[in-house]
Amino acid sequence: MPRIVHGAVTVEVDDDGFLVNPAEWDDQVALALASTEGVETLTDDHWKIMNYIREYYAQFGVAPMVRKLCKETGFKLKDIYTLFPSGPAKGACKVAGLEKPTGCV
Repeated sequence: MPRIVHGAVTVEVDDDGFLVNPAEWDDQVALALASTEGVETLTDDHWKIMNYIREYYAQFGVAPMVRKLCKETGFKLKDIYTLFPSGPAKGACKVAGLEKPTGCV
C-alpha cells in the first residue's frame, strides 16, 4: 500500500492518494495530503471548504455535489480550483480525508 510521508506524518493511501483509514485524518494529515496536490499552505479558505465537505459527509455519507459546495460555501468553482488545483473531488475531498468520491462531486 502506498504511503505519504510529510514531516513527522506517515499515512497509508490508496493508489489514487486517498486515505486508507479516514479516522487518521487531522490537521497534520491534511497538510501531508495537501502537499501531494501542490498545496503547501492551508489557508482559512481551504479549511472552510474542507470543513463543509467533512460536515456534509458526516451528515449524508457522501461528498456534496459541486453546485451545493459552491452555493453553501460562497466559492465559485474557479476559486475551488485555485485552492485545490485538481478540483473538488480529487483535491478537496482527498485533503479533507474523505474516501474517493464515486460520482460527480
